[in-house]
Amino acid sequence: MDIRIEKTTNPKQKPADETKLGFGHIFTDHMFIMDYDAGQGWHDARIVPYGPIELMPSAMVLHYGQEIFEGMKAYRTPSGDIQFFRPEENFKRMNVSAERLVINEKDALEALHKLVEIDKDWVPHIDGASLYIRPFIFAADPFLGVRPGEKYYFMIIMSPSGAYYSTGINPV
Repeated sequence: MDIRIEKTTNPKQKPADETKLGFGHIFTDHMFIMDYDAGQGWHDARIVPYGPIELMPSAMVLHYGQEIFEGMKAYRTPSGDIQFFRPEENFKRMNVSAERLVINEKDALEALHKLVEIDKDWVPHIDGASLYIRPFIFAADPFLGVRPGEKYYFMIIMSPSGAYYSTGINPV
């Protein structure tokens, strides 16, 4: 797959204290986007600076909830390498949910690896913390009616996240 890469010219400051990352409110410098159009399939794969996306107020995702997502994590090993936990399984589940929009799992893994490589400095270094990865697909057609969408986006965004703990002291 040919992935166009546009690196940010204004990198964000990385969190200074990785013990206070929390969850889902800090985002990396880049995101992956790929378009789907009926009759054309998936196309225009790109990694771009993280930022707003433009949608019409009538986008089907806003009115009919045509959206699916997965969640996965990347961890830094004690030797400094970055590893994932079975990301191919996440993409297989996405394809079960969106069987008529099947994403090539090899392409999705390639996009994931390229995105994490570009933003590798965002993967936390402390034990228990991780880079939370959110791949998702949504219908973007400007249409107020019930039908399958014809325009979709597949995106991946990432967020450095702290360890999850229950009300006790045990990691969840």
